Amino acid sequence: MRLVIARCQVDYVGRLTAHLPMAIRLLLVKADGSVSVHADDRAYKPLNWMSPPCTLAEEPARWTVTNKAGEQLIISLDEVLHDSRHELGVDPGLVKDGVEAHLQALLAEHTGVLGAGFTLVRREYPTAIGPVDLLCRAPDGVTVAVEVKRRGEIDGVEQLTRYLELLNRDPLIAPVSGVFAAQQIKPQARTLAVDRGIRCVTVDYDELRGAVSDTLRLF
Repeated sequence: MRLVIARCQVDYVGRLTAHLPMAIRLLLVKADGSVSVHADDRAYKPLNWMSPPCTLAEEPARWTVTNKAGEQLIISLDEVLHDSRHELGVDPGLVKDGVEAHLQALLAEHTGVLGAGFTLVRREYPTAIGPVDLLCRAPDGVTVAVEVKRRGEIDGVEQLTRYLELLNRDPLIAPVSGVFAAQQIKPQARTLAVDRGIRCVTVDYDELRGAVSDTLRLF
């Protein structure tokens, strides 16, 4: 990555025109070829940028960045205050805590949160239209399909409804009831779920992380 702090003006020429008057700004040139212009505010969002693939032609006091569509970012440099290059290497990517996969794994260990006496049959139970997050069994022997979301919205209820329609055609596991589990469930989603006979469960991720697993262990 190349970091340049310079007093500059920036002109975009393409489908429209845009102009940034002369000021001190940060110019980022990344390994993927992208060039972006930043002010000392607006968090991560640049004032203007050119996404790859593009080419950077440097002349004294002038950068011309051109993309494959012929659009140009013309950066006129009045004074360069800093110019450095840094090898960042391969980034491992963002690891999010509390994503659906983590929540699903925790609920698989603590099925009692979903219903008293629930036991896990399988995670990612395969169907012709995609895997059901958790397939459980209630104490009365009824099969329960569980859809896990961080935020429960109408789309999640619709998804679980499709799974239930398909699963209830299988005589080996029917009848199958549904549980919609999420950290937050929107009122509209809850109303739709109740209307379709799906039970809603709001789960506390932090509480689950600190809970002792109810899975039987030898030691």
